[in-house]
Parts: sequence; C-alpha cells; structure tokens
Amino acid sequence: MSGPDEGAPSPEGSATEGTAAETTAAQATGARLLVTGGAGFIGSHLVRAALADPAVEEVVVLDDLSTGSAAALAEAGAHLVEGSVTDADVLERVVPGRTSVVHLAALASVAASLQDPLRTHEVNSTGTLLLLEACRRHGVRHVVAASSSAVYGDEPRLPAREDDVVAPLSPYGVSKLATEQHLLAHQRSFGLPTLALRLFNVYGPGQGADHAYAAVVPAFVAALLDGRPLRVDGDGRQTRDLVHVSVVVEVLLDAVRRRLSHPTPVNVGGGEATSLLDLATALGRAAGADVELRHAPARTGDVRHSLADVELLRRLFPDLPRVPLEEGLRTALDWARAAGARPAG
Repeated sequence: MSGPDEGAPSPEGSATEGTAAETTAAQATGARLLVTGGAGFIGSHLVRAALADPAVEEVVVLDDLSTGSAAALAEAGAHLVEGSVTDADVLERVVPGRTSVVHLAALASVAASLQDPLRTHEVNSTGTLLLLEACRRHGVRHVVAASSSAVYGDEPRLPAREDDVVAPLSPYGVSKLATEQHLLAHQRSFGLPTLALRLFNVYGPGQGADHAYAAVVPAFVAALLDGRPLRVDGDGRQTRDLVHVSVVVEVLLDAVRRRLSHPTPVNVGGGEATSLLDLATALGRAAGADVELRHAPARTGDVRHSLADVELLRRLFPDLPRVPLEEGLRTALDWARAAGARPAG
C-alpha cells in the first residue's frame, strides 16, 4: 500500500503530533467530494449544501440506503452509488479521483449496538479503516469523519472537554471511539490530513421517526403531531446537548473548504444542556400545543447527562451560526407537518 515513508514530511494541510500549530488548513477549490452515508439525515443536508457551494466541483454519495433516502439525493442532483463502506470493491469504485471525503456512514444507534455489537463494530470501526486505507492508496487529500458524544460515557465533569478521559457505555460508543482514533492514527502515521468531529445530539428537518431507534426530537415531534403522549424514558431529568443540523453542516462544509485538520477530536454541540422535560415543554411552545408525557423505564446504555465544551469548536469555526432551540424545533415541526411524518408501529 502506498503512503509516505516514516519520517517523510506531512502533506500540506495536515496537523501531526509534535507540530507547533494547533491546526492547519489549505483552501480547497474545485473539491471532488465523497460523502459516505450521504443519503441519511445529516448527509442529505450536507450534499445539498455542497452542491450549491462554488468551492465544490462534484459530489458522489456512497450509501447502502438502510436508513437513507435516494429520492432526496435525486432531487438535489447528486450521484449515488449504492453500497457499504465495508465492501472493499465498492470503495475501489468511489474513492479514486476524490480530493475530500466526509465519512458519515454508520450504524448510529446505542440500542441497535446492544442488539448486535459485532455488526456495529464491522460497520463503524472496520468500515472506517477500510475507507481510510482506500483514501491513502488513492491520494485523497482530506478526510472528515463523524464521531459521537457517546465516547464520553457518563462523564462526571461537565461540560465534556476533548481531553477528558473517555469511557463509553455501549458498543456504539466504543465503535465511534475507534472511528476517531483510526482517523488520528492515519494522520500521525501516514500524514493524511483528518478531522474527527464528536457530534452531540443533532436534530432538525428531515430526521425521521419511522424506525425503532428514532432520536428523541423526531420521536417527540411525531408523537405530538399524532396526538399521542410523548414517551420519556426514565424520569426525564436527563440532559442532552442539542445542536441543529444546519450548524453541523456548516462545520462539515467549512472543514472541506479549508481542508481543516486537527490533532485531537473536536466537539460539535450547542453548548447548552436541555432536560427531556424541558425539551418537551419547548416543543409544546414551538407548536403552540399542550403536551402530555408518558414515562417508560430508562434505557440501557443511555448516558444520564451530556454537555459539550465548545471552546475548541468556536476557536476553529469562529463564524459558526447559533440556532435557538425553539427556532430549531419549529424547523423540525414544519418539515414533519409537510412530510406527514408518523412514527413506526
């Protein structure tokens, strides 16, 4: 396999262990972008934004469509290759010729990882390594990948900082820790410019509740619009750091534009803790409706409290927009009303 010899200088735009600079960046023009998982919730938003960005020349999407939608990509004009990051032959089709990769493909569920830890490891951990090796072979200049706040576990010190000790509670959290560490190892060992982003609770329009492992915001939205009580697992006092999908997309796209690389993971959150009870109240205000709650047992593997320290994020992305919670919830409500979104079962 090709790659720089040990001790060779790192490519332009990389940030390797021992460098004085915290991060380096090179302006990317005419980026030929591959988005894995690009038919999913975050990916489809990113693809549409990238296709409208003058810094991006071309977008190819790799997605197995297990949860994503091909229709949204067709409307945007993106080229979709149906397949998995675990398939080396498919990677040999889509990686050559790409200058940048945003890696979002994953089995993104704590509950699903408890049901099938091996499959979660295969897709999230091994799939990331296979992709990175394909990128190294074919001279990709920059790779951004989504990790998760799940790597922290029940972090006793909040807000969680990137240099805190990590202790994942679930196979999913472990697999995302492997994802980000594979990125950083390729940066240090082979000089591949990479950026690992620890996403907190992303929400917004396009996030469906039509599967068993739906995230809390779309599950709440679907229940409210269907006239049902909002299911709260546990006492509802557990907190989450909610970040609107438009903010995440801006981070991803700006990282691609600048080929931004960093030697540690970077939190991507809103920097505010919201309890599930407060989330239900805010959703009711945004919808102009009363909400009824139904409590259920707490879920295995769920963290009690989650809050990002966003100092590094704001330093790297100083112009990042802020989306107030109720404003963001209205965008999710408007999309769900227009789509006629309903939960499964």
